[in-house]
Amino acid sequence: MTPIALTIAGSDSSGGAGIQADLKSFATFGVYGASVITALTAQNTTGVSGIHPVPAEFVTAQIDAVFSDLAVGAVKIGMVAQVETIAAIAAALARWSPRHVVLDPVMVATSGDRLLAAEAVEALKTKLFPQAALITPNLPEAAALLNEEVAASEADVERQGRQLLATGCRAVLVKGGHGHGSESIDYLIDGERSIALRAPRIATANTHGTGCSLSSAIAAGLAKGCDTETAVRDAKAWITQAIAAADRFAVGHGHGPVHHFHKYY
Repeated sequence: MTPIALTIAGSDSSGGAGIQADLKSFATFGVYGASVITALTAQNTTGVSGIHPVPAEFVTAQIDAVFSDLAVGAVKIGMVAQVETIAAIAAALARWSPRHVVLDPVMVATSGDRLLAAEAVEALKTKLFPQAALITPNLPEAAALLNEEVAASEADVERQGRQLLATGCRAVLVKGGHGHGSESIDYLIDGERSIALRAPRIATANTHGTGCSLSSAIAAGLAKGCDTETAVRDAKAWITQAIAAADRFAVGHGHGPVHHFHKYY
């Protein structure tokens, strides 16, 4: 059977993040990608100049159209934008009961532009986190979700990860790309253990879409039947190589995209 993954996220007009990055990530893992668009953004490598949310009822219509026809193996959720959209997605997921949901709590773009309304944060935690097999906050997002300072030690990262685990998700991947030091360390935390996943920190400004792409790569692995740890490890190795190859591109004047297809050219 053809592995299929669905991305529920916003559209990035410059192609480096959001729906566009998700579909590229699915493709490089050999997974067929479907999409539900939650918002249109006027965006490029230097920033976001406009956001146009898709009406919640049309988000529902897109989800129902996909699930009524396609055998979706995993769902990735990215930018949800507003409370009404979160409620619509939560209701649809409860109705269709996908086996794997990977939720990337997209709050701020690489450029620094806010992508999630402040009043929607609590709805995200209470309505969508409990339906997720894995959530993938970076260090600032984990802190913001808990109204705390950014974790400064491994012990702080694990403590925050376990606090997020208490929201009802089955596992948390706290991403260390915003940290310091020679390594970028992600922490995979579930009810039984905490696993440190290490990779060299790469000096490049071209990191646009990194979080979107990583979470989509994990969803692709789950759609293919991998367990969570294997899917995360494979995705971490791939995104590290995609960041390392990003400077092969000359795209835009700001934070350029990672190289999703570095294995092929």
